[in-house]
Amino acid sequence: MSAWAQAPGGPGGRMPMGMTGHVYGKVIDPDGKPVNYASVIVLQNRMDTLTKKMKEKLLKGALTKGNGEFSLDDLPARGPLKLRITATGYKTVEQAVSFPPFDKDLGNIKLAVSTTQLQGVTVAGTKPLMSMDVDKKVFNVEKNIVSAGGTALDVMKNVPSVNVDIDGNVTLRNAAPQLYIDGRPTTLTLEQIPADAIENVEVITNPSAKYDASGGSAGILNIVLKKNRKTGYNGNLRAGVDKRGALNGGADFNLRQNKVNISASAMGNQMKGRTNGTTDRSNFGDVPATAITQDNANKTNGGFLFGKLGLDWFMTNRTTLSIAGIKVHGSMNPDEHIDIISDTLVKGGPSIRSLSQRNSDGHNKFNANGIVLGMKHLFPKEGEELTADFNYFGGQGDNNTNYRTDRFGNNNSIIGSDIQRIAGTGKVSFMTIQTDYVKPFKGKMKLETGLRAAVRTTKSNFVNSMYDDQSGKYIPIPAASNNYKNNDNVYAAYASLSDNIGNFGYKAGLRAESSDYSGDLLNNGQHFKNSYPISLFPSIFLSQKLKKNQELQVSYTRRINRPNFFQLIPFTDSTDKLNITKGNPGLVPEFTTSLEMSYLKTFKGNNTFLASLYYRHTNNLITRYLTKETNPVDETQILVNTYINANSSYSGGLELTSMNTLAKWWTMSTNVNIYNSKINTDNVTQSQDALWSWFGKLNNQFKLPANFELQLTGTYQSKTNLPVNDNKNVQAGPPMQQSQNASQGYIASFWGVDAAIKKSFLKNNAASVTLSINDIFRSRWSDQYSESAYFTQYYSRIKDPQMIRLNFAYRFGKIDASLFKRKNMGAGMQGMQEVIQ
Repeated sequence: MSAWAQAPGGPGGRMPMGMTGHVYGKVIDPDGKPVNYASVIVLQNRMDTLTKKMKEKLLKGALTKGNGEFSLDDLPARGPLKLRITATGYKTVEQAVSFPPFDKDLGNIKLAVSTTQLQGVTVAGTKPLMSMDVDKKVFNVEKNIVSAGGTALDVMKNVPSVNVDIDGNVTLRNAAPQLYIDGRPTTLTLEQIPADAIENVEVITNPSAKYDASGGSAGILNIVLKKNRKTGYNGNLRAGVDKRGALNGGADFNLRQNKVNISASAMGNQMKGRTNGTTDRSNFGDVPATAITQDNANKTNGGFLFGKLGLDWFMTNRTTLSIAGIKVHGSMNPDEHIDIISDTLVKGGPSIRSLSQRNSDGHNKFNANGIVLGMKHLFPKEGEELTADFNYFGGQGDNNTNYRTDRFGNNNSIIGSDIQRIAGTGKVSFMTIQTDYVKPFKGKMKLETGLRAAVRTTKSNFVNSMYDDQSGKYIPIPAASNNYKNNDNVYAAYASLSDNIGNFGYKAGLRAESSDYSGDLLNNGQHFKNSYPISLFPSIFLSQKLKKNQELQVSYTRRINRPNFFQLIPFTDSTDKLNITKGNPGLVPEFTTSLEMSYLKTFKGNNTFLASLYYRHTNNLITRYLTKETNPVDETQILVNTYINANSSYSGGLELTSMNTLAKWWTMSTNVNIYNSKINTDNVTQSQDALWSWFGKLNNQFKLPANFELQLTGTYQSKTNLPVNDNKNVQAGPPMQQSQNASQGYIASFWGVDAAIKKSFLKNNAASVTLSINDIFRSRWSDQYSESAYFTQYYSRIKDPQMIRLNFAYRFGKIDASLFKRKNMGAGMQGMQEVIQ
């Protein structure tokens, strides 16, 4: 007698149409030897149109190979299925099959005399907007139509817990996270990843021992790219345009036949960005004091191309080899116009006003290449697996920017000019080698172990030159130029043990990491190096399932944030006189301890509520600091943004996330984060005042008649402290703008609303047109105030408001729905023929 599994999942307990599954395994005899040419078929009860009675119908079938293995794919995920195995001299074996997981290893199936024990698996019908694991939250973004034709930055604007500012800086609970692609670190920025290539985003706020301990307190954002392994071929085409005429387009193609799966993607995005802003600044450190007003207008034209090619070879049912390559090319041409009014305050007399204007034009291009090699082996015992990965990613950026500053007299005529050029090249490469092993024990206990080595190399060579009127040539300024390289290596090992005891679950892990760093200033032969001994990073996750679909989780982790290249490089960048930056080679890593407690409640109708309390404490916090130095160009006193290790910092808050299906046609996600943070900089200056802030995000999706879909998203950020440490390869503060001091200051509150409407048409809704608009009410102004002993400053900017995009997409494909391959038809198919009849 067969045991059948229920399939609750979607409306009415039905699995969505079009979803398919794959089962595989190995047939063995009582002695453990493979049984070849055994008949393996999959059946399903269906209504017979003639007799009006339920009858078993054959869906798929095959014969086992010489090693006893079989593989059956393209199985319907709706409803229970039955697997039947017959072979001469053995009793028939029947086993219930249901999904998910949609790639199911049935292990070694022994043909024996004993009664067959059938298995039933509960399936989930619809793909949820959010799923929660012991150490991460997964957000499905495939249905996010607001970001169609955009980049990963547009995707992040709609992911709960994530905030994106005007300059594209991403924060997770008010701190900058690490960026991963398919579980691996990357040198790509979010602006270099097309939105249409993303399947889901994993938000890991408190990473376990399995993940890198580096990255500070914010956690990890893992972008999972789309994959398709259906038998046959399929793909899609996309094209779009925005209101400024910037084009975007792309194509994906996937082909799977027998043991080979080939996937290819190519995408391109053109950009025509516009930013406008003003700055008001009073300089107390100048003698005499000055007041400066700036009006900025920025234009950035350019674009990028993204390509990916992947190959999976299914050597056996349990062993897969994979190779994938990524290629990115981009070119940007930023232009900026700044009108500057300077008032010199004269004691006892009127102020002296001077006018100047700075224009800059630049050409920046970048090329990035990546390759991923992977091996995955599944053992016969369910859950036991071994993986090995090699990942390389390298990029090069070439920059050439010309600056001209004109000074005007009383009659608005030019009385003097400064002409400057900065040209250079930067290279970065990142290589990781990693292996992981999972060993299941009795019940649900399992051991996870792994080794990892990460090697990063960075090179930078920039020449700062001033134009000389007498010679008619650009004269390099050695003190303001740099030629720098550095290497940092991290070696790690981890182990974690997890188990479920009734409704109680735990996962305890320990990660050990050691690292070393070396850097060279090639201009003057200076050498810097540091090595950090083995540090231990424990983590523990506890969960308790309660009655009525409730669950509690508590976690503790320890992490490290190592200073990056731009924070360490002892080079003074005086490109912008109001934003002079310099690294500090004496920085040491910061260590963060994190505690988090979560409560999850699942209601009827795909409704979930998640509440999380979190607290983070950091020692030796890396933060920005403002100091006075001598300008290497003209030997005047200047203010320089650099980095220091503050004593400590803390942050804590309450985050609420709700996913609701309000009606068959209306789903909504709500995210609110209430937080407080304080930096203790008593070792160098006055500490930053603690400030309570909150961030909210509301996302509505509506299914309308005639195959229309509507998405409406709103965000709000209250007044909050200036960011502590972005940990990115950029200078402090907005590009080509004013200096900031993170120890004192705030970002004013702002809000914004985005919307999109999508129409699907043609057979099976293969084609669609999407119209989207971002920042409908032109309200996402970035207003910041900062102060120090040397100045007070206020600036306001807005970037690409009311951006409208129109995008078209078309899906195509042919799935191989044949029941059998001709090579499988033989004498051993008699059992199948009986069923067909």
